[in-house]
Amino acid sequence: MVFITAEIGINHNGDINITKKLIDVAVRTGCDAVKFQKRTVDKVYSKEILDSPRESPWGTTTRDQKLGLEFGKKEYDVINSYTKEKSIEWYASAWDLDSQLFLRNYDLKHNKIASAMLTNLELANSVAEEKKYTFISTGMSSIDEISNTVEIFRKHECPFELMHCNSSYPMKPLEANLNCIKSLRDKFECDIGYSGHESMGYLICTTAVALGATSIERHITIDRSMYGSDQAASLEEKGWARLVRDIRLIDDLLGDGVKKIWPSEIPVMKKLRIDN
Repeated sequence: MVFITAEIGINHNGDINITKKLIDVAVRTGCDAVKFQKRTVDKVYSKEILDSPRESPWGTTTRDQKLGLEFGKKEYDVINSYTKEKSIEWYASAWDLDSQLFLRNYDLKHNKIASAMLTNLELANSVAEEKKYTFISTGMSSIDEISNTVEIFRKHECPFELMHCNSSYPMKPLEANLNCIKSLRDKFECDIGYSGHESMGYLICTTAVALGATSIERHITIDRSMYGSDQAASLEEKGWARLVRDIRLIDDLLGDGVKKIWPSEIPVMKKLRIDN
């Protein structure tokens, strides 16, 4: 069955109450997990970037905005207990080594390598050492770069799957290139998922499943008009309900691939075929 992750990311806008509402939506619509992003702001971004001007609800610099969107232990403790209460899994993509070590405080089943971090081989080694099933996004990455990370995970015998991805927000539909699902599967001989950043509904996600994607990740939001760079590429509750429904239906529609005569066909066969 396709593993479906609702990417909360930073769409919580630094508000734990919005976070709980997003978790509730993921539960109501039948998602398997919710996902977050964890950063040590001063290590992920340069001082020049952090000091640059940027208007946001938290201040006038990029530093103000990044810190305003970042959760710490207090908030993740709430997330950990709330997801347990709601019987849904959570995990996160760490954007630096300290953040990955921080996530080890929680009993998480999965890890995630974000596209932006795929070339950070030190981080990849740290994640692979944990031997937890890891989703590896491949946006803005070459085959050689993907190969380097795959080699690390295989060296550590850490289970993983790659996720086909385009890292633009929102992604242009004609850049989806979903045939990469088969190309990556043939090249790396592993399961391939799809991480979507498109703004057009969920057709691309369901098509990815029909092409064999084993996992789907999409951003989730309460309202696409909310503040945040990821909101426009997110789905609201009604969209999520349709997406999960159709993915589960595709699972059934694809079947096992074994050609057979169904019991429902036998009466028709008896009526229309005359034995000579």
